[in-house]
Amino acid sequence: MPALTKEQLQQFDREGYLFFPNLLEPRRDLQPIIDEYHGVLDRLVDELYAKEEISSRYENLPFDDRLIKIYQETSKVHAQYFDFHLPPNATTEDTPGWWGPAVFNALRNEKILDVVESLIGGEIYSNPIQHVRMKPPERLTPKDPKTGLPMIGATAHHQDNGVGTPEVDNTEMITVWFPLRDATEENGCLEILPGSHRKGLLVHCPTSKKNRHVGLGIPDDQFPVDQMKPMPMKAGGALFFGRRLIHGSLSNNSNEVRWSFDLRYNPVGQATGRDSLPGFVARSRKNPASELHDWRKWEQLWHECRTRLAKQPVPTYNRWNAEDPVCA
Repeated sequence: MPALTKEQLQQFDREGYLFFPNLLEPRRDLQPIIDEYHGVLDRLVDELYAKEEISSRYENLPFDDRLIKIYQETSKVHAQYFDFHLPPNATTEDTPGWWGPAVFNALRNEKILDVVESLIGGEIYSNPIQHVRMKPPERLTPKDPKTGLPMIGATAHHQDNGVGTPEVDNTEMITVWFPLRDATEENGCLEILPGSHRKGLLVHCPTSKKNRHVGLGIPDDQFPVDQMKPMPMKAGGALFFGRRLIHGSLSNNSNEVRWSFDLRYNPVGQATGRDSLPGFVARSRKNPASELHDWRKWEQLWHECRTRLAKQPVPTYNRWNAEDPVCA
């Protein structure tokens, strides 16, 4: 992909994001990921069936129905099993995760890195704050017994700067969000507040009576919620935005699983906001030999990290306090 135009760079500076409706090729770039995750689901089903946590393997069901069925039957969401990140709370030797070749190839996708290079330069580090999101219909998702909220639901409005440690405040972090299938307003697409990156870092609050959401979020009275812009996109589209753009996702009110990746990148040498987790050099114009090309080495980094974290105190990622006047 050619370098971004002057107009695109000006838009990114002014509005905080860029949207490319056809950056990725569904068959070439996305289908290998989908195929790989079918195998991951097979393994999860086999494990649950062997432990008698489900009554059937549901082999004849399509992916979405099968995923929903095991979530319902176990009264749990097994999101961590599919994710390529370790949870910010207790990590054990048995914490599951998936660090496979198709996921690794997505992190190193040349078309994605070309855009990132135009925004932050040619020394690109794959930031370890990265996720796959498989969001089932909310009405079919198990509820958290403590809050009554779906265990996976609408994502609270937040800034990515706010979910990392303070060291990330000066990092030129870029988020890349793309769906594996079409993302619509009905199935819970992303929404953004253009220009909000210029307001600086806002206070984030944990789930509370005032803020009925799962995880950290900015209270609705701190920004113009009515100006949030939904970003529906076809599979192949990709959204790029900076660390302080306010964004979240809508509820999934459809009959299907909304499936997406969110990846992050920053210049080599800058703090990642989760420095206890492993990243890698995805592209280096100055030192190509420093780039990581072997997915097995990437997987090994995460396995070694899991072992290390299981033996150490839980890292502190959260800088926010529910007692803050903004949250009370």
